[in-house]
Amino acid sequence: MVDTNNRSELGRFVRAHRERLRPERATERRRTPGLRREELAERAGISATWCAWIEQGRNVQVSPSSLDRLAGALELSPAERTYLFELAGRRDPDTTPSSRSRTPPSLMAMIDCLAHPAYALDRWWDACLWNRSAAELFEGWLQPDADRNLLHYVFLNPAARRLIPQWEERATHLLAEFRTDYGRYHDDLQLHALAESLCQTSTLFARAWDAQIVCQRVGGVRTFAHSVRGLLRFQQHTFVPADQPDHKLVLLTPIG
Repeated sequence: MVDTNNRSELGRFVRAHRERLRPERATERRRTPGLRREELAERAGISATWCAWIEQGRNVQVSPSSLDRLAGALELSPAERTYLFELAGRRDPDTTPSSRSRTPPSLMAMIDCLAHPAYALDRWWDACLWNRSAAELFEGWLQPDADRNLLHYVFLNPAARRLIPQWEERATHLLAEFRTDYGRYHDDLQLHALAESLCQTSTLFARAWDAQIVCQRVGGVRTFAHSVRGLLRFQQHTFVPADQPDHKLVLLTPIG
C-alpha cells in the first residue's frame, strides 16, 4: 500500500509535469498552463476522474499498465519514469531488458585505476570486467575461455572449493545475496533460467534455494587459500554505479 506522503508527492509530480506540456492546439485562451486533466487523460487513454484523483493524492489503485500509459503521455525521461513508478509503489513493466545490457563506462574507468583485485558483475552475475589482480586471485574463474558466471564458479567449479575456506557457508551466503537481485528483477527470464539450472546441477544450491534465504550484498572479511600465495585476507567492498544500477563493482583491499 502506498502511504499518504507518497500519494501526495505522486499527485504533485503528475500535476507539475502535466502543466509543462504544450497543448496540441493552443488557439484559445487558457487560465491554467499546460494540458488540462481531460487532455492528459485522453492522451493516456485513462479516465479523467482517475487522473484527478491521482493529482489529489487519493488512495486509488494504479496498475502498472496505466502508469505506463501515463508516463508516455507526460513524456517523462527514464529517470522521471522510474520516479513515477517508485512513488506509486509499482514495478515498471519496461525494466526487464531483452538482451544483455552494456557495461557502464563508469565501471570501465574505475577498474582501470585500481591496483587491488576488482571485478564487475552484470545483472546475471557474469563478470563483465576485471583487472589483472582479480584474475590472479580467482583461480579457475577469470581466465581465458572460462565460464565467467560467479554462481557457476562458486557452486560448480572445484577450484572454488579449494580457494574458499568454509566454502559451503560462503556459497550459501552468496546465494542469499543473489536472491535479492532475483526478487528485484523477478520478471527477468534469464535469472529464472540461471536459478533453475543451478538447482538441477548443484545439491547445495537447490537445498539453500528452497530455504528462501535472502540478504543484501555486504562487505566484510574474505579469506582465500591461494595455491601459490597461501592464505590471503581482504576486506570486500561493493559499489553500484549510478549510470546502470543493475551492475555492481566488487573491490577487495588487502588486510595486513
